[in-house]
Amino acid sequence: MLDPVIKHLRDIYMRTIWGVDLQGLAWPRRAAVKAVRVAHNLAIELAEGHLTLRAMSLVYTTLLSLVPLLAVSFSMLKAFGVHNQIEPLLFNLLAPLGEKGVEFTARIIDFVDNVKVGVLGSLGLAMLIYTVVSLVQKIEGAFNFIWHINRPRRFVRRFSDYMSVILIGPVLVVSALGITATLMGTELVQGLVAIEPIGSLVRFASRLLPYVLMCSAFTFIYIFIPNTKVNFSSALTGGLIAGTLWQSGGWFFAAFVASSTKYTAIYSGFAILVIFMIWLYLSWLIVLLGAQIAYYHQHPALLRARYGTGRLSNQGRERLAIMLMMMVGYNYYYNRGPWTVDHLTRELAVPPQALQYVLGILERHGFISQSNDEPPGYYPARDIETITLRQLLDATRHADDSVYDALRIRPERAQVDAVMQRVDAAIGDALAEQTIKDLVLAQPRPDESKG
Repeated sequence: MLDPVIKHLRDIYMRTIWGVDLQGLAWPRRAAVKAVRVAHNLAIELAEGHLTLRAMSLVYTTLLSLVPLLAVSFSMLKAFGVHNQIEPLLFNLLAPLGEKGVEFTARIIDFVDNVKVGVLGSLGLAMLIYTVVSLVQKIEGAFNFIWHINRPRRFVRRFSDYMSVILIGPVLVVSALGITATLMGTELVQGLVAIEPIGSLVRFASRLLPYVLMCSAFTFIYIFIPNTKVNFSSALTGGLIAGTLWQSGGWFFAAFVASSTKYTAIYSGFAILVIFMIWLYLSWLIVLLGAQIAYYHQHPALLRARYGTGRLSNQGRERLAIMLMMMVGYNYYYNRGPWTVDHLTRELAVPPQALQYVLGILERHGFISQSNDEPPGYYPARDIETITLRQLLDATRHADDSVYDALRIRPERAQVDAVMQRVDAAIGDALAEQTIKDLVLAQPRPDESKG
């Protein structure tokens, strides 16, 4: 009885949300439909388990790296004379743990105080820095997974960027909080607070300040961490949602902790660690969800009613390979600048993992190369006049042949090989040594007045 009703509701949902053209909708409905589409895809991402798995991995890495990270930050803050601010900053981050947050903050600070950087020696200091860098590297890996970036930063840039965040980041955060507290304590501000309605506005702004700081921090993370260019508007969208979720979620989690006396009864002394791990997991999950929202905001064409993995068929890969070579060859031939992964994703609206898979095939077989720019662009690795369509299709069709080496021992191999040879010969005869340059020249020339 329920099946027809469910099917009817699903048809209405698909027609209302996915069967409409966003450009033809009024702004309120367009925003609502886009929000539902994002929520739909986020639900699928969570159901597939990739984000939750990454969040759990980051919890483990955070537990290992937290004390070394705070020790390095403490040493840096001590050089500027503001190291006393690290405890209230840490307490604010652990405020959702309630009274246990105070206890956990004190324990962490004790651990940090016991880390004597001066007596660690060169090897101990190197291990300390490596543990901290590994946390940032793990975070970058999670963000690159969300953005479907297969290549991490180059080693030199990775080291300089990571150390900038680790060493300079805490100083900037503490300085911003210190400046805010100093301004709020000045006689001028205190005098203004006594005047209404300025006082009400200042009190409202003070309540809003934690949201602003968290949203700003998340926005910075979404711009800086992924190894690709993230638009500010997309990072800001993800940052606003993630920052609001994190700050608001802290209140709900604090209520949960206050009513979770059973955890203390079950886990005894380990209860504080269990609750801390749960909060870490939820925090990282919110961070990753915000990154996913930023990704979909930057690539709205990838919002689709998908139920599978988005993998292309064999013919789809072949079509994409030819399309990519035509686009790369066209821009190179007419000196229009190289395509980047981000530009190709927006232009073709194909799953990024499929796009990068085909780009990898073309690169491994010497059809295209990457520039040294950031982000890298793609250009032909050799003259497009020498790249035939037959070579291109052969490389694409036989990219995974090594996976099926076990089939070679079968007695039917000879008959199968004969069939495939006839297919290859027919394809070769049909293409007649046509090259990528032939396809490029068959397209309209670019408008030189706009180029």
